[in-house]
Amino acid sequence: MITALILCGLLISSSSSAQKIRIKTGIEVLKQSNFKILQGKRVGLITNPTGVDNNLKSTIDILHEAPGVQLVALYGPEHGVRGDVHAGDKIDSFTDPDTGVPVHSLYGATRKPTPEMLEGIDMLVYDIQDIGCRSYTYISTMYLAMQAAAENGIEFVVLDRPNPLGGLKVEGNLVEEGFFSFVSQLGIPYVYGLTCGELAEMIIGEQMIPQPCKLTVVKMKKWHRKMHFEDTGLPWVPTSPHIPFAHSAYFYPVSGILGELGYMSIGVGYTLPFEMFAAEWINAEEFAGALNAKRLSGITFRPVHLKPYYSVGQGNNLQGVQIYLTDFQKARLSDIQFHVMEVTAQLYPDKKVFDHAPKNRFDMFDKVSGSDFIRLEFSKNHRFADIQSYWTKDEESFRKLSKKYYLYR
Repeated sequence: MITALILCGLLISSSSSAQKIRIKTGIEVLKQSNFKILQGKRVGLITNPTGVDNNLKSTIDILHEAPGVQLVALYGPEHGVRGDVHAGDKIDSFTDPDTGVPVHSLYGATRKPTPEMLEGIDMLVYDIQDIGCRSYTYISTMYLAMQAAAENGIEFVVLDRPNPLGGLKVEGNLVEEGFFSFVSQLGIPYVYGLTCGELAEMIIGEQMIPQPCKLTVVKMKKWHRKMHFEDTGLPWVPTSPHIPFAHSAYFYPVSGILGELGYMSIGVGYTLPFEMFAAEWINAEEFAGALNAKRLSGITFRPVHLKPYYSVGQGNNLQGVQIYLTDFQKARLSDIQFHVMEVTAQLYPDKKVFDHAPKNRFDMFDKVSGSDFIRLEFSKNHRFADIQSYWTKDEESFRKLSKKYYLYR
């Protein structure tokens, strides 16, 4: 379990950084089986730099070299197969220089594999480390690829990986009709507490796609729901440019919704992506004092002064707060940004978020929230209490539903 040691906003293990790896991911289990389920198959692999074994060898190279396995195509999500593309940037298809295998972009002209992309494929394999938050687009890629697999009579395999947030934390409302998008593709809470393999099982079991694909989940060994990423001993590979460390995944739901407005810095463009809130008009000590006065469980705020290198506030002197998670189990991650929005309105009434943020960003805020209710209701009085019951209304029922699809205890 994560200890109470805190350093610069990180929750860190008391053991050394070179701790023993305690689990086997799906790719390790697949290797151990001598790639049994892939034998004689023409395989398409959906992956990125996070698709590695316990020794950091790429799943691309592993399958390319595997006896009896034909790796005939690669498919890249947002940020690309090699992880060198900025958020939101479109990607073209190309040939992988290391293997000579064609790479099809699933974040360019299409986000769903086309029949032409799948020509000659018997099996689609998915191996991507996710971060357990609905608006992170890799699960949307998995969902659309499962649809395409079903439509084209192709088997779908998920090489399972840990949810860095563990398998118990659930936060946020389900997506409403009219607000499904690539950043809210599935009717699940904002923080959903499942591994990708479990989520894939739910997609089939709850008929979230029009017709089911033939699904196989290669389960991990020795992963448990109470584990956070540090507990696994696995090395962390950045899942995207602004999720450089395992603990970055804990903070993504802390500020990601508010961050869509470009209204204040959330640390993207500085050294603390998703770990802070700052603006030119904030007084750091005053802001931290008001937030700490709320006595939010498992959370402490520290005053910060900074000058971002790029993105919101670039080159300007900003003040604000850094978030420290002192008790991950008790902390309500996604609520933090709403408390920040409320305190902002109280201390700086001429800077109320929905009076001040660019209106052309409201649509993305609503999509990530899964509804426009959050924005419309909050904007009346700028109080978290006005939206809190809506934000939490689906959590308990989703927890109960999820248990049907648990692959791990």
